[in-house]
Amino acid sequence: MKRNLMLLGVALLAITCMGWAAPKASQDQPSAESQTWTGVVSDSSCGAKHSEASAEAAACASKCVAGGAKYVLVSQGKVYQLDAQDKFADYAGKSVKVTGTLKDDVITVSAVEPAQ
Repeated sequence: MKRNLMLLGVALLAITCMGWAAPKASQDQPSAESQTWTGVVSDSSCGAKHSEASAEAAACASKCVAGGAKYVLVSQGKVYQLDAQDKFADYAGKSVKVTGTLKDDVITVSAVEPAQ
């Protein structure tokens, strides 16, 4: 009888420990919270060269994108890739506010608007 009780206690202890050790789904997944960046829309060829908005930056970025480069965002000296290229055609070389999620220096864009 004592042996059965002891086995039952060990089994309950083992099950409880496995429950604590099991990974929680919410803790393992990185947060996908929306963030906002303010910066200048440049191109992947020139990158941070266009860190300030200007007509020259707009002309250069548009020309580079027409030649195969991609739009990027330069914000606080850092260059971010942008996944929604079609949203940035009107913003080349301009200051913008981009809202989205960041993963590995790529912003998944949910909204873009001119910076105030």
